[in-house]
Amino acid sequence: MDIARVAWTRRRQFVGTDEAGHSIVMDAKPEYNGDGSGIRPVELVLHGLAGCTGMDVISVLEKKRQDVRGLEIVVHGRQRTDEFPKIYTDIEVEYVVTGYGVKPEAVARAIQLSEEKYCSVKGMFSDQVNVTTSYRVVEAEPPTASVSTGDE
Repeated sequence: MDIARVAWTRRRQFVGTDEAGHSIVMDAKPEYNGDGSGIRPVELVLHGLAGCTGMDVISVLEKKRQDVRGLEIVVHGRQRTDEFPKIYTDIEVEYVVTGYGVKPEAVARAIQLSEEKYCSVKGMFSDQVNVTTSYRVVEAEPPTASVSTGDE
């Protein structure tokens, strides 16, 4: 069982620590009596989704032997404003894959597998949350061949 410990430090700031000792600072915006010195807890949901699906997508693309050089995931969340709790109702996930010769269909399949099978964070969202995805592939420079100078 995973364990998350959260300790109040001041005003609206909390520090969360996992079993391995990694920590994260959470805080509210100044208008909610925070200092803005950390990630808002609700934003951690978006970070968790991005990190979870990112690990899946990279794993699948490596297995498909795609030459991926970079992956950036941008997640936009829209919360309901009319009632509490102010849950996310719409989440847009954009994947930007940089690599050489990366096949768009391999990226699409990796995202699909993450969404439908592997990503535990995505699996926790209810039917009340509309999650949409998009992706683009940015072509990188071809790998350079090593040139032997004979001086080795």
